[in-house]
Amino acid sequence: MKDSKIIFQVDAFTSKPFRGNPAGVCILDKKPSVKWMQDVAMEMNLSETAFVFPGNRHHTIRFYTPESEIKLCGHATLSTGHIMFETGIHGKGEEISLRSKAGILRVRYEKQWLIMNFPAYSCSPADNRASFERMTGIKPSELWRTANGWILALVDREDLVRDMKPDLKAMKGTEFGHLIVTGPSSDKRFDFCVRCFAPSFGIDEDPVTGSAHCALTPFWYGKTGKKKLVSHQVSKRGGILKVEMKGDRVEISGQAKTIIKGELMV
Repeated sequence: MKDSKIIFQVDAFTSKPFRGNPAGVCILDKKPSVKWMQDVAMEMNLSETAFVFPGNRHHTIRFYTPESEIKLCGHATLSTGHIMFETGIHGKGEEISLRSKAGILRVRYEKQWLIMNFPAYSCSPADNRASFERMTGIKPSELWRTANGWILALVDREDLVRDMKPDLKAMKGTEFGHLIVTGPSSDKRFDFCVRCFAPSFGIDEDPVTGSAHCALTPFWYGKTGKKKLVSHQVSKRGGILKVEMKGDRVEISGQAKTIIKGELMV
């Protein structure tokens, strides 16, 4: 892309504007400074902003919240793929390859959906249920720790997921500062529902969280035996994700809508 100062805002995991999860996408012709990326992400004030610039064999992608850099972000990767296809940086018959701090991420386009190939993360049992119940107000049927550092709680019903009001200030800085809460969906169109909270990243609730499905996909595959599943993230904005186990990887599919195109003046 010739103009290195263009930035986009994209609603990810939705085909409708003002739904799903908004992300910033900034595609650059050279590597910027860490401070500049963090400053832009703080200015955008979205849950994540992705910065993409040339690498040796792949595009390089970095993800920033308003407070810090993170290794992996699903909705910002989906938004990046959407912009690259929409602007013609890549043709829709091509596969986009992005080098992130979580490894190589791949995005392709099929029948109006963007499909991301991500790592799969396992879970190990977690304890400290008393603290979890005190901070969230709910009793989990299971409590796990994902290999990428989140706590994953399973509950029995969707209404428990929808209605929970966690103490976000108390969670910040604890192991529950990155929290996935999931349960079976009450809607037959979906296999499971989920909400995600990340106060330790400066995000009270993430509207739609692609990276959480790196753990949720193998987790629900183990529960249901189904390699293909449909997830409903039941945040206020809401989002729908199609997920599939692919060996030791997961494929996460969604749609996206460009909302804003602007020019950075710095």
